[in-house]
Amino acid sequence: MAAESMSVAGGCSSSENGGSKKRLAPGPEPDPDPREQLPVFENPVLVEDGDDLTDSEESLFSGLEDSGSEGSDEGEGGDGDEDDDGDDDDDGDHKEGKSDEDNDSGVEEKKSTRDKLSKRESKISKAARKEKLAESEPILKPEHLGLTPLADEYKDDTSDEEDIRNTVGNIPMEWYKDYPHIGYDLDGKKIYKPIRNKDELDEFLDKMENPDYWRTVPDKMTGTDIRLTDDQIDLVHRLQKGQFGDAKFDPFQSSVDFFTHETMIHPVTNHPAHKRSFIPSLIEKEKVSKLVHAIKMGWIKPRKPRDDTPQYYDLWAKEDPNAILGRHKMHVPAPKLKLPGHEESYNPPPEYLLTDEERLAWEQQEPEERKLNFLPKAFGSLRAVPAFSRFIHERFERCLDLYLCPRQRKMRVNVDPEDLIPKLPKPKDLQPFPTTQALVYTGHTNLVRCISVSPSGQWLASGSDDHTVRFWEVSTARCVKTIEVEGAVKSIAWNPNPVHCLVALAVERSVIIINPSLGDRLLYSAMDQLMAAFEKPEEEAPQPAEWAAAEGEAYDAGFRLTITHNKLVKQVTWHGKGDYLATVIPDNGNAQVLIHQLSKRRSQNPFRKNKGLVQCVSFHPVRPFFFVATQRYVRVYNLLKQELTKKLMANCKWVSSMAIHPGGDNVICGSYDSRLAWFDLDLSTKPYKVLRHHKRALRGVAFHKHYPLFASASDDGTVIVCHGMVYSDLLQNPLLAPVKLLRGHQITRDLGVLDVLFHPTQPWLFSAGADATIRLFT
Repeated sequence: MAAESMSVAGGCSSSENGGSKKRLAPGPEPDPDPREQLPVFENPVLVEDGDDLTDSEESLFSGLEDSGSEGSDEGEGGDGDEDDDGDDDDDGDHKEGKSDEDNDSGVEEKKSTRDKLSKRESKISKAARKEKLAESEPILKPEHLGLTPLADEYKDDTSDEEDIRNTVGNIPMEWYKDYPHIGYDLDGKKIYKPIRNKDELDEFLDKMENPDYWRTVPDKMTGTDIRLTDDQIDLVHRLQKGQFGDAKFDPFQSSVDFFTHETMIHPVTNHPAHKRSFIPSLIEKEKVSKLVHAIKMGWIKPRKPRDDTPQYYDLWAKEDPNAILGRHKMHVPAPKLKLPGHEESYNPPPEYLLTDEERLAWEQQEPEERKLNFLPKAFGSLRAVPAFSRFIHERFERCLDLYLCPRQRKMRVNVDPEDLIPKLPKPKDLQPFPTTQALVYTGHTNLVRCISVSPSGQWLASGSDDHTVRFWEVSTARCVKTIEVEGAVKSIAWNPNPVHCLVALAVERSVIIINPSLGDRLLYSAMDQLMAAFEKPEEEAPQPAEWAAAEGEAYDAGFRLTITHNKLVKQVTWHGKGDYLATVIPDNGNAQVLIHQLSKRRSQNPFRKNKGLVQCVSFHPVRPFFFVATQRYVRVYNLLKQELTKKLMANCKWVSSMAIHPGGDNVICGSYDSRLAWFDLDLSTKPYKVLRHHKRALRGVAFHKHYPLFASASDDGTVIVCHGMVYSDLLQNPLLAPVKLLRGHQITRDLGVLDVLFHPTQPWLFSAGADATIRLFT
């Protein structure tokens, strides 16, 4: 009967639903969909929650209400509450095995189950009815009624949790810079980087046009740009200022007294002590035994007992220079006073007592100049010695000395004096150089001012104050020719060109060109023919000097040309090629230097204005340079560019002579203040070295054309020969070393050696002195 009633109930429900599927087997049934069970209302009617159900709705469950049995599985498959599903299933399984004797208990269970199902179905029907009504009813919005819509409170809601879509973790994101993705999501799929094709121009435009650019930051985890909210920006500003992150946090809130200040009478806990607190701990015993063993073995050293005895130090330890507590390491103790001697005795020996003259001299001396600051006196006994009258004054001066005189420790450098002397090579290693006097050329009656040697080295010309020019044979010291002139010969120069057999003399206001007619007859006769072939130009330009050709007796004596100047001529020198010669006229204003051309018989003034008093001039042996020496400077001019190239500072008071090295890069200058300055033109405009070997003024300097030798002549009657090696390596400085001091000339009228000259080929030296002799050193 129960099974039949259950089937009838199931048939009624299925018929009401419009023919639902039949059950194939007993078991739990899912919850029925309310949309399938409820009829569709074409004309919806608004029903309140509190209204009763219609008859059609009640007929859905009429089978359950009328039926009196629950034997099948249909009533238990899914109609009960979730909490009672398990119980209903168990009850159903149990009921199938019941006998007819337990019908009374089954009826009660069926009633309770029917009550639950009815409540469940009523809830489902109400929910379905509301949903149908909501679909068919038009939605009324606040805008339709003219009301302001409420703001969505979840629109700008942001979670405090970090965006964890990217699961790569806390790693440097630079690892993904070469990959198209930036990480992985929770499902293990790649998170691809957003397409970024912005260049610097787009970035700049975005910076100018986007008002939120300043609050946009890139997210390295996702590769996107995040716009910071106002609260986040406010938080950043507070953290930058060192404030708390929470704006509502009060750092100065009043403290709360959590514990009472009143002492309680009864303790909070008063339980009896545990039994284990009275028993020694075995673990602690084991640890203590290990520590004791370690201390016995020396592995652990106990702390030293603290020494509480007070530490004293010497207040005057700074007086000891070796003390650690000295004022400073460089402390110098005060000098001790000189111990008293015999003169300070109360009864000194008689030799220490001053006589009347010594006493008078002592009284007339200044106090600083006196050897003794007291007068020695003799007393018969120590009782008769009076008190020292200057005791307080002497103590005061001692205090002043200690207070005002600073003391400083100077580190003495123990240097061997021989180490300060430059290491020079031995003179024997620098040979050859002239060492001995070989010949003396005598014949002049007055001081010999100048000498010059022929390019071949066979003949020597000398000019003297006895108004003569003499030509000597070098090897025999024989005078082969004498030419008288109208005045003292100030300068003489042999033409350096071996083809031109000419000698230039500086006599008074004139420069005389002489053909000595010595040596090869073809050479000096060809020179005469060359000079006789000169033709004067039709229009002569005005010149600073007058040219005149010699005739008659003067021509027979050897004179060829005479160049007359306005003032006295001091020096004459040839150019290396033998066609030009330069003269120095010191008192001629702006025309102190004139250059003459022999082939065209033309003179010119190379300078518009002369700076200083010109002493001597010289041509560069190789380059088109012209050296002009004034009293303190040596100026180097470029004749081609017509400009000043260098200005050498001689560092002396008055330059007397000058010579140029055959290489052309070094110059020596002699001065009247007994100095010889060596200039390296490639190094500096100041002297490379200044030699002070002579005691008196230097009158002449000279270089050898082939050997590394130079010499200087002085008024002290000596000639010093020096070794001057100039290396081809520009990084190596010249080697200067004096090798020989040559004596022989007698000082006459406070003048010694007036000129010095080297032989053109041999390491020989000629010197002309004020004693009217010329000497050859070989």
